[in-house]
Amino acid sequence: MKKSETLMKIERGLHMTGLKLKKSSPTILVIGGVIGMTAAAVMACKATTKASDILKEKDEEMRQIEECAADVEDYSEDDKAKDTIIVYAKTGVKFAKLYAPAVVTGVVSAAAILFSHKLLKKRNAALAAAYAVVDKSFKEYRKRVGERFGEQIEKELRYNIKTNEAAEKFIDEKGEEQTVKTVLNGPEVSEFARFFDAASREWEKSPEYNLTFLKNMQNYANDKLKAQGYLFLNDVYDMLDIPRTKAGQIVGWIYDPQNPDSDNFVDFGIYNYVNEANRRFINGYENNILLDFNVDGNILDKI
Repeated sequence: MKKSETLMKIERGLHMTGLKLKKSSPTILVIGGVIGMTAAAVMACKATTKASDILKEKDEEMRQIEECAADVEDYSEDDKAKDTIIVYAKTGVKFAKLYAPAVVTGVVSAAAILFSHKLLKKRNAALAAAYAVVDKSFKEYRKRVGERFGEQIEKELRYNIKTNEAAEKFIDEKGEEQTVKTVLNGPEVSEFARFFDAASREWEKSPEYNLTFLKNMQNYANDKLKAQGYLFLNDVYDMLDIPRTKAGQIVGWIYDPQNPDSDNFVDFGIYNYVNEANRRFINGYENNILLDFNVDGNILDKI
């Protein structure tokens, strides 16, 4: 029997809701775990207010045992020991019942937070694997384009470089007017390039200050790379107060002098003399600069 359109819409809605819940499950688990931990602490505090009654009851029973041991002739030391064990056992059971809700709530909350971490770890691993596949496919594609059309064409296509011709006229030694054509190429930048401008809290109106700051941050990044052995692009973005990216938590640098494929240093691309805007920035005529970082690619697979 064919389902009605309304029933199909309801079914789709349920499936989509389930998918959204699955997507948000790590966040839900963490929030639930934090709330549960708070509730467990409150429940434990409330239980503690009742603990004194249990202790008073235990003390009263122990007092009665001591009186019996002193006044009753046939109340032996073995009877006293058995009754003492019973009193402490009853007291322990009462404390267990009193604090059980808080303990159970705390354990479940901790489990929720740990499970959330496990889910995020699996997702990050899947994301890294997916990026590695895409990165490999893209590099192979670039290689095929370069082999067929040449490296220059591949670069122009990859970076959307547009070639323009500029005509410059001058008077030669014979007094005749001559024209010289100059080929101008647009700057080559990667998808990880970012502007260092007024959007950053580290930026100043002084070009000299900005240049000094960037050089210091580049040196600091290199020191950190050598000290850690790795450095993520998001770490560099943080130094410059540039918003983090999803790719930045995977892409970065590896310090391995034995690896010929690794630059083993961090370069912000400040001294890209081909870029006219960079030359103006270095010469103090421009406050902003487009930084392009020489990342090694996905470093999770290289760690």
